[in-house]
Amino acid sequence: MQNNPIAIIGSGIAGLAAARTLAEAGRSVQLFDKSRGSGGRLASKRSNIGDLDIGAPYFTARNAHFQAAVAQWQAAGWVAPWTPALYRHQDGHLLRVDNDTPRWVGTPRMSALTRALLGDLPVRFNCRVTEIAASAGHWHLLDTDGNRHGPFSQVIVAVPAPQASALLGAAPSLAARAASVSMHPTWAVALGFRQPLPSAVEACFVRGAPLDWLARTSSKPGRDSGMDSWVLHADSAWSERHRELPATQVIARLYDAFAATIDCPLPPSDFSLAHRWLYARPAQPLSPGVLADPEVGLYACGDWCRSGRVEDAWLSGRDAALQLLERS
Repeated sequence: MQNNPIAIIGSGIAGLAAARTLAEAGRSVQLFDKSRGSGGRLASKRSNIGDLDIGAPYFTARNAHFQAAVAQWQAAGWVAPWTPALYRHQDGHLLRVDNDTPRWVGTPRMSALTRALLGDLPVRFNCRVTEIAASAGHWHLLDTDGNRHGPFSQVIVAVPAPQASALLGAAPSLAARAASVSMHPTWAVALGFRQPLPSAVEACFVRGAPLDWLARTSSKPGRDSGMDSWVLHADSAWSERHRELPATQVIARLYDAFAATIDCPLPPSDFSLAHRWLYARPAQPLSPGVLADPEVGLYACGDWCRSGRVEDAWLSGRDAALQLLERS
């Protein structure tokens, strides 16, 4: 079985961490992703005002293994520190806060990191896997177009918990544990202004619906869009209540909240878009870090297996690969 490659479903940071760990150990891998490119929630969206980080706006590094990886990425030019003028908005007040925590961003866009981690690893994009099927001691994957992929020795599922649960039918205990994790949606809105807003704010934590976070994307290193670009994230509760709200109305409501938050006059935006992340944040993450059934060769990983951060996704993917290597 070890002569067959290992299938990895999902090319976000968890799937790529697993793939890189396995490849560095000499194992053959094959990645699958339903999207047009890698990144998951580290994705950036191309627009006529440049690339917009509409997913995770930055990440931190606390674990020693992850810190070592980030240092390597920085040396390679894949990431850079971001030290924005950071504020907190609460009870109608906008307050400057200390910014001692190192925050990292991909350069020149968040998705640049996952593109670099993918490198020359084999991947099938625009391929939505619908079933993991056992056959003669091996695994095959079935996709929405009726294609059959394999055989594979083991499979690592690195997608959000609800999607993972649907794929793990061959390991009912894993499927049930993944199904127990609920995930909140998040609406993201990008705004662009031809003239820079006269505000010192470059990032802000917001307490009080509908906003949770806002960031001046154009303040990040390597960004040069020619516009003053901002990305706003709605809070989880508001996004859940308005998950089916039309994008135009989401933009209007978050624009109004932005105007009430930022301490400067806000003209009409010259550019806007909205994107809904259906599975953005785990409500109650699992604690083990990885779901594994080594006897059958199925594993599941992601930020929902830990505490929901980018770092957690990377650690979960790496740990899934290490557990697989220990058992094979």
